[in-house]
Amino acid sequence: MTAPTRIWKAALLVIGDEILSGRTQDKNIAQVATWLNVQGIRLGEVRVVADSTDAIVEAVNTLRNRNDYLFTTGGIGPTHDDITVDAVAQALGVDVVIHPEARAILERYYETRGGLNEARLRMARVPDGAALIPNRMSGAPGIQIGNVFLMAGVPSITAGMLDALTGELEGGAALLSETVGSWVAESEVADLLRETERSHEGVAIGSYPFFREGRVGANFVVRSVEPALLDAACEALVVGLRALGRDAVPGGI
Repeated sequence: MTAPTRIWKAALLVIGDEILSGRTQDKNIAQVATWLNVQGIRLGEVRVVADSTDAIVEAVNTLRNRNDYLFTTGGIGPTHDDITVDAVAQALGVDVVIHPEARAILERYYETRGGLNEARLRMARVPDGAALIPNRMSGAPGIQIGNVFLMAGVPSITAGMLDALTGELEGGAALLSETVGSWVAESEVADLLRETERSHEGVAIGSYPFFREGRVGANFVVRSVEPALLDAACEALVVGLRALGRDAVPGGI
């Protein structure tokens, strides 16, 4: 009997008053989730917290203990309200130190940009024992300590840090997906979706309804880590829809 595939899980902690106030729309959730899928890691939960030490400490300890990995975005810049490093250090029970390699990176980066002042040096502060995540865009590195990864809040910089981590984390099989669309109300095919998922263990089916061109329809996203199982479930769904007199559009509508 084949052993079940190990499912690696991650959580994302989005930090920042500007997200909660609505001034800034978060774009990191989608890109982190997409990147994790490619690494064979599932994003299982996302939490958004304010720039509050207590809130960050509580969230970090909760999320890192029930997931294989915890990623944070935001709050690692040069200003007084960038408190993520201090909060994570407090959560882990370690001191905050100046990382010598981070300091050297920042000194080189700012050599022709006005020099390394006190505010900029804040971006070399890390929880004691941390490693660095390269940042080719703005010099200031991300931080890894244990299973916690601290990244910038600016999406383009976050993307670069994720790129630097590609292939570096232990994960399982990548999650694959296919879409089948149909001009049908999802309530009319709920039994079919449930039965198709039940009869194909290892498959999950998501239903995403829409109203378009004056008609109701839905796209059904079938997900699995096993290509053969994914194909079988999609074929069963197509056959089932057509048996009900409904069109089935591979690739979605």
